[in-house]
Amino acid sequence: MNDRKTKGPASYFPSIEARYGRSIAEWQGLLRATGLTKHMELVAWLKQEHGMGHGHANALVADLRAQQAAA
Repeated sequence: MNDRKTKGPASYFPSIEARYGRSIAEWQGLLRATGLTKHMELVAWLKQEHGMGHGHANALVADLRAQQAAA
């Protein structure tokens, strides 16, 4: 039995999917398609274009950038 609690950006993912109606993979695809590269530009885009709250937007961008850095 694994009772570890999800930490970091992924802890926001269930509420992001529920609130904004798209999967995390869809959000990551949209972020990649913007052509923007700076963290706060991407956060601002999510907030302005999709009405996303700062915490949710920041979590999505942080996770995407971590994936890109690991690749």
